[in-house]
Amino acid sequence: MRVAMYYNNRDVRLEEMPTPQIGPGELLLKSLACGICGSDVMEWYRIHKAPLVLGHEATGEIVEVGEGVEQFKKGDRIFVSHHVPCNTCHYCLNGNHTVCDTLRSTNFDPGGFAEYVRVPQINVDRGVFILPDNLSLEDGTLIEPLACVVRGQRLAHIEPGQTVIVIGSGISGLLHILLTRLAGAGRVIATDINEYRLKMAKKFGADFAISADEDVPSRLLELNDNRLADRVIATTGAVPALNTALKSVDRGGTILFFAPADPGVDLPIPFNDFWRDCITLMPTYGASLLI
Repeated sequence: MRVAMYYNNRDVRLEEMPTPQIGPGELLLKSLACGICGSDVMEWYRIHKAPLVLGHEATGEIVEVGEGVEQFKKGDRIFVSHHVPCNTCHYCLNGNHTVCDTLRSTNFDPGGFAEYVRVPQINVDRGVFILPDNLSLEDGTLIEPLACVVRGQRLAHIEPGQTVIVIGSGISGLLHILLTRLAGAGRVIATDINEYRLKMAKKFGADFAISADEDVPSRLLELNDNRLADRVIATTGAVPALNTALKSVDRGGTILFFAPADPGVDLPIPFNDFWRDCITLMPTYGASLLI
């Protein structure tokens, strides 16, 4: 079968690999669509495992069903979760599924950017979902990124009437904008360095779109009745964006850190100000089936 083999960000090769052989409890997926995650292009995050086949936002069709699998059949259109938790360890039992050792070690074989993907038994058990007929394979690739957004916003406690600023209006930022609107946010404000993304942010529901080149906290005060934001969602780990996030949160507010920074980056926190103003800093990693 053909695969897209990743060596580095400037070297991805079309290569041949044997089609995976499945065992009991497993599935063979014909990969028909797969999204490119922001983490797929973070070279520092991927390079130490190269060469490898990337792709974890995958949808496709089941072409082979392993012995003992009863809930799925050949021909089913499915989405597959690449990381799944054990649901029994200390972390899972305390609601922290995305730091579970099992979740961090499970994956596809070899990856979504292959013609065929072996879905291990544990993923079949708790990470395979049949796509409804009215959902395309392409749209289905957004299930995993949207699940990450859902988890993050639940942790940040997005509530009706709040002012939310989304720093970074790429795919994750747009999903955050859509979901905050559904949650009933009073004002949704977007920022980015890219004019096209700012236009898309308005299209997807942002009330205001601010260029990141501006003084964002000052503009935020102008647009929000002289208050900063109740919730700040940083979808980029760029240091200027992170510093903007720290300056954009109102008293009693929460900053949701949705993306990593480069290795070795430290973020100075105005500790006493945050202590006195009861600011919550909330990182979020990945998606979990249970919240």
